[in-house]
Amino acid sequence: MPYTPRKAYVVGVGMTKFDKPRGERDYPELGLEASVKALIDAGLTYDQVETAAVGYCYGDSTCGQRALYQLGMTGIPIVNVNNNCSTGSSAFAFAANAIQSGQAECALALGFEKMAAGSLGSAWDDRAQPMEGTMTQLFEIEGDKEYEVDDFGPFAARIFGAAGQEYCEKYGATWDHIAAISAKNHKHSVKNPYAQFRISPSSADVAKARKITREVTLPMCSPTSDGGAAAIVCSEEFVKAHKLEDRAIELAGLGIATDSVKLYEDKSRIELAGADMSRRAAQKAYQQAGITAKDVQVIELHDCFAPNELVTYPALGLCAEGEAHKIVENGDNTYGGKWVVNPSGGLESKGHPLGATGIGMIAYMALQLRNEAGDLQVKDVKHALTHNIGLGGSCVVTVLKKAPFYKEGSHCKDRFGYDFAREERRMTQEELDKVRSKHFSDYLPPSVPESKL
Repeated sequence: MPYTPRKAYVVGVGMTKFDKPRGERDYPELGLEASVKALIDAGLTYDQVETAAVGYCYGDSTCGQRALYQLGMTGIPIVNVNNNCSTGSSAFAFAANAIQSGQAECALALGFEKMAAGSLGSAWDDRAQPMEGTMTQLFEIEGDKEYEVDDFGPFAARIFGAAGQEYCEKYGATWDHIAAISAKNHKHSVKNPYAQFRISPSSADVAKARKITREVTLPMCSPTSDGGAAAIVCSEEFVKAHKLEDRAIELAGLGIATDSVKLYEDKSRIELAGADMSRRAAQKAYQQAGITAKDVQVIELHDCFAPNELVTYPALGLCAEGEAHKIVENGDNTYGGKWVVNPSGGLESKGHPLGATGIGMIAYMALQLRNEAGDLQVKDVKHALTHNIGLGGSCVVTVLKKAPFYKEGSHCKDRFGYDFAREERRMTQEELDKVRSKHFSDYLPPSVPESKL
């Protein structure tokens, strides 16, 4: 008989502010704060966590252990994950799989990043780069164009900018549509206290800003960021045993995909930006959830660069190929439209600490479904979707909904003592002591000094 996985439920979420890399906070502090907040939201201690998956891209081999040992050296499995920009959601999927497979009743998904300022780069110059094939393909495709193949700009921005340019050439859209997407996301972030940027440039401001590539301007780009995010995932039995029905959000669908041969066979700049893996991951997630895109109300979409939001609309089934710019024209990607896409401000505004991004998306959507998203709240949310990609390639799409046994109860402000969605605060020593292991705290490694809490 075919195997039917158990259902997994998100019962606690936590985040730090996503901020400009300044060297002020190290990853153990970012990871600890996000985990503490998720445990407080769930009303649990670290003793109840049976396994953890930790995502980060920039760091040594056991940074997850370094961060979580501060909560107690309980001996649980801790697995570290690196999957480029989809690292956070890959860690979340790992934690969810532990629940679905019956290996654990309660799991922690954690992601964090301490990044260097400026464009993304590799720490290695003595080995093959994972993106060699994609960049070579881009040079080959653009070699016949009137512009030079050695055009300026960081490689990731060039790939997504080229995808946007192909969409405009094929379907009659303009870069004004892409500028409008960027302006929309920045406008959303003004109400997000966790966002790196809280400014609202107009579409015209976005269009005339400094060029980063041939087409992409600075406000269309996600910044490098420091930050952390965490989620507690558990089984239905665990939810009911600990009376967590008032915060249980079901993982209704989970789709994971890597690149297919379309990446190279189609000679398409849109495909080089990961459209096919987005397409297939979304199809899997919708099928598991038993819904279509029409049943979704709110989406956190991987807008590392504004052109990617445009080319991803059809990949997620929001429209037919070639009609993505009509969603922009009709205002169907913001409050009052068919969907609210990136109410958080998206990667362009809220920031993009690679390891934290995907789990941060889960956190925002869990709050939306619990009607606890504060000033970002979308009306009547039944299904929420997250989309997180990493070139090279990895894509994770989730569909979330309230658990069928969900019961209205406490609000996150009851658990935190303040409205978590409307006010960003750093963790306190009291909060750390509340959730730290009660049975394995005889020895703890050096933690964040109380003076910094």
